[in-house]
Amino acid sequence: MSMSSSRPYLIRALYEWINDNQLTPYLLVNANEQGVSVPQNSVGKDGQIILNVAPRAIMGFDISNTAVSFSARFGGVPTDIYVPSHAIMGIYAKENGQGMMFEPEAPPPEPPKDTKPNEKSVKKPMLKVVK
Repeated sequence: MSMSSSRPYLIRALYEWINDNQLTPYLLVNANEQGVSVPQNSVGKDGQIILNVAPRAIMGFDISNTAVSFSARFGGVPTDIYVPSHAIMGIYAKENGQGMMFEPEAPPPEPPKDTKPNEKSVKKPMLKVVK
């Protein structure tokens, strides 16, 4: 039986734990992974970027089972950040380095795309009068 990745769950738990201890959560990201949207001028020569994800530094923070997204300022410019979970290499506290590093993980397979949508797969909106 195939299970989903535990990485997003661990990221959420460690993010809360780091914040609960009044420390600064950092994400280490492989910016070369497909789907990563970060300012490329902030990416290191090794293809990695460290993101400060402290609540005071970002807006609209969301950790889903597939990605982390938020808005932050880079050089004073508001920037939308999107990082698929498989591209997150680690989460740790800036002040003491406590957290977790992750083994490389392959991106999830993309769902098959239909070349021609058939009529049965297109759902039509329905309204119903209720008295």
